[in-house]
Amino acid sequence: MVENESNKLVKGVLLLTIAGFVSKVLSAGYRIPLQNLTGDVGFYIYQQVYPILGIAMMLSLYGFPSAISRIIVELKAKGKAISFSSFFVPIFTILIIINGALFLFFMLHASTIANRVGDMHLVNTYRYAAFVFLIIPFLALLRGIFQGNYVMKPTAYSQVGEQLVRVFIIIAAAIVVTARDKSLYDLGNAATFASIAGGIAAIIVLSIFFIKDKPILLANQKEVIPWKDYILTIATLGIVATLNHMTLLIIQLADTFTFMQGLMEHGFSKVQSMEAKGVFDRGQPLIQLGIVLGSSLALALIPSISKQKLEEDWETFNQYISNALTFSFYIAIGATVGLIAIFEETNILLYEDSKGTMDLRILVLSIILCSLAITASSVLQGLGYIKRTAGFIIVAFFIKWILNELLIPMWGMTGAAIATVLSLLGLVTFVMLELKRKLPSLHFFQQINWLALLKATVIMLFYIGLLHVLLPDIVRLSRMELLGYVLFTASSGAIIYLFSLLRSGAFTEKELEVLPYSSFLIRIHKGRKLNGKN
Repeated sequence: MVENESNKLVKGVLLLTIAGFVSKVLSAGYRIPLQNLTGDVGFYIYQQVYPILGIAMMLSLYGFPSAISRIIVELKAKGKAISFSSFFVPIFTILIIINGALFLFFMLHASTIANRVGDMHLVNTYRYAAFVFLIIPFLALLRGIFQGNYVMKPTAYSQVGEQLVRVFIIIAAAIVVTARDKSLYDLGNAATFASIAGGIAAIIVLSIFFIKDKPILLANQKEVIPWKDYILTIATLGIVATLNHMTLLIIQLADTFTFMQGLMEHGFSKVQSMEAKGVFDRGQPLIQLGIVLGSSLALALIPSISKQKLEEDWETFNQYISNALTFSFYIAIGATVGLIAIFEETNILLYEDSKGTMDLRILVLSIILCSLAITASSVLQGLGYIKRTAGFIIVAFFIKWILNELLIPMWGMTGAAIATVLSLLGLVTFVMLELKRKLPSLHFFQQINWLALLKATVIMLFYIGLLHVLLPDIVRLSRMELLGYVLFTASSGAIIYLFSLLRSGAFTEKELEVLPYSSFLIRIHKGRKLNGKN
């Protein structure tokens, strides 16, 4: 019974990982046509409200459902019945109070927020964004119930469905705004409507599963409601768990409140500042995709880590953690260096010009840092140190805010990019030191084959440089030709990088065994050994 439940959980986590990957790709991908349709100013308007909408989405997807599922698991472990009066009513009431307070905060303080951001035209957008919090209780309760019973399919399907509806409405709104020459600020309002519509679509998907599967059999007897436990679990674990899933969002939130004012102090006009913010935010989709590449595989390699399991099978779990960090580091390095090398062409391909290329190349370093931070934080969370990792993210937020205030007035966009990199570097340092403190036997940096990594990186850069020499006028190609070049260079460069890592002995055979297509990868790895013997 326990084994079946464990297998069910592992399959469910894998399904959620795939759904998360698809959703992140959609979330990153739609911003490119959005910018193409509305320009840098339109993109700026959307990005000014996106962190708030993103936080609401994370609360409904990760934070509150995780807390509710924890409550259900604990009730089952104690042999307690789940009833309408002692479970549904109090849980839903707590969710309504918390999210109702957030709704009122954004509704009543929309003018203050818009003033602090530096754009009073966003007042209505922030007011509309407040309504997103009113659908969170329904989403969170349904997802939490399914996850508490280790049924992950409804959450996965609702997540993808929600994202598809959001993307469709936002792109449709961008087309309408552009075609009918409407105010670009209508796009911000449309983004909030898209989030609400996506949430309603997710509720419909979850409700269909709920009616069909009936995941919880309600008991008739009344029990004493543990209000204190419920409130503490939902308010602390729910909100803290959310922070651990939105590192990049938190950093973007600091930009929302400090970027415009900093650029105006730097000497930019308001319109120039808006355009510059739109240019700076071009890096976000690319960084998000890089982080997906750098952390998704690593996170999939981390099983259900807990203190108990770590103590029972220390060697195996220590190896899993080391492998996860190592793979994350290697992939993130390759993605970062490769993207920096072809960033000018990528910028022109995706956004039609090369504005901000140098500053965005600095920003791309976030891929390495964020991938490592997310992977290491996930390990710490599995070991039970959830509040600690959330605290580190909050510290990183304040570092970013302070550095923005200091560096943007001096160096403009370059200062913002440096502030992001330094704040994430601080986060990685905090998380890795804490991980080393909790797992003294973990020797991550010693496990990296630095010579193999250097060799693979140099070979990839040489290859990309050779293509630049052979095609000196790349940036003058048509957009379709540039698309072919970027796709070919990125894919072939990634293959050369991975091949070089394998042939240079970056991985051991044991490490490769846990990867997809391990037999093929091991054959390449063994080819290096055979050649070495000869």
